[in-house]
Amino acid sequence: MSIASKRLVWVLRVLALALLALHLAAGSFSEPVAWGLWPATYLPVGWRWGLALIAAALIFAGDRLWLATRPLADRLLAWLRPGTPGGSLVLALVSAVPFYLLRIRHLRWGDAELLVTALGDPYWLVYVWKAPLDVFLHARIWQWAHRALGWPSPVPVYRILSILAGVLFVWVLLRLAHMLGRNRAERALIIGLVGTLGTIQLFFGYIENYPIMTAGVLLYLWLALRALRGEGNLLAAATALAVTHAFHPVTLILTPSLLYLAYTLAAHPRGRPEGQMRGLPLLSIAIPYALVFAGVSALMLAGNHGFDLLLGVDSPGGGDRQWFVPLFQATTEWQHYTMFSLAHLLDIVNLQALVAPVVLPALGLCALLAWSRWPKGDREFVLLLLAAGFYLVFTLIWNADYG
Repeated sequence: MSIASKRLVWVLRVLALALLALHLAAGSFSEPVAWGLWPATYLPVGWRWGLALIAAALIFAGDRLWLATRPLADRLLAWLRPGTPGGSLVLALVSAVPFYLLRIRHLRWGDAELLVTALGDPYWLVYVWKAPLDVFLHARIWQWAHRALGWPSPVPVYRILSILAGVLFVWVLLRLAHMLGRNRAERALIIGLVGTLGTIQLFFGYIENYPIMTAGVLLYLWLALRALRGEGNLLAAATALAVTHAFHPVTLILTPSLLYLAYTLAAHPRGRPEGQMRGLPLLSIAIPYALVFAGVSALMLAGNHGFDLLLGVDSPGGGDRQWFVPLFQATTEWQHYTMFSLAHLLDIVNLQALVAPVVLPALGLCALLAWSRWPKGDREFVLLLLAAGFYLVFTLIWNADYG
């Protein structure tokens, strides 16, 4: 390992220790100030310190543990064969067990209680523009289960579908790690970083509009990377993303990455599979997008939930229908800070601490200390950078009361 690489590893270790220290000190802050760290306070003090010490030991001795357990890992991986579609499927199906056993059992987070009430008898909410296919699918399955099986609540429907979405997510993640990782350590890192995001624990097993959408985003990224490698086609990636938009329009923010994919495939046609529309990459996007938009529109109009409601009660933007964080002045009761305020920065830091505490600081350190080695001209790198970058900007500017 080079001196620069060793320096980067040690800086990342210090970062990890700092994050551990913050979680241990979470109880010293008030919950509104440190809500991203606050879940750690629900563990008993002994458990908190014990887990922190184990994590600290792994930070400094994890590489030795990796080498010591490699023979056992080799035999286990040879038996499980996670690099194959079948082996990935077996592991993904096994993931349904922890998704079920470790599911969040209350309804106090997000829109869970609202969805259960709105979909439950006698309300039976079916059509809503903010998550058209997601609400429609859950509502129709719940109505059938209510009549045929006597289920008293739509909760089981959400549980089952969100766990199935989690299984799909894990399967795609394993395939994605096998594609991107050059060795087992890199594949384990990819699986570890993505598989331990806070959104995974929340969405897969919980009652929300986001589980199917989350799985759809990862499926799109995998199909997009396959298209770049000549192993798939743009049409499949565009279809996956268009359908994901129909489950939740928040994913429209990924469209620039899809346009970049189309541009790249048009500019570098060599190795393009036969399924790719030759010379007309935009058509591979336009067709699935038009079909999905027409289908969703027809579905909503058939339910007497037309475009007037999209511009009215279903308009995005939360309680005040304001899409973005105000620049300089809060003008409604739903707005608690402005774009460049300390309170906004504190919310963003807490969000990252809750969902992905390691990712952004680690990427920043890598960019600072190893910029010359980053594959800036690599098309896969640029695609993923566009997808992540636009989503990050979205979280910075979108109205916080809308989620």
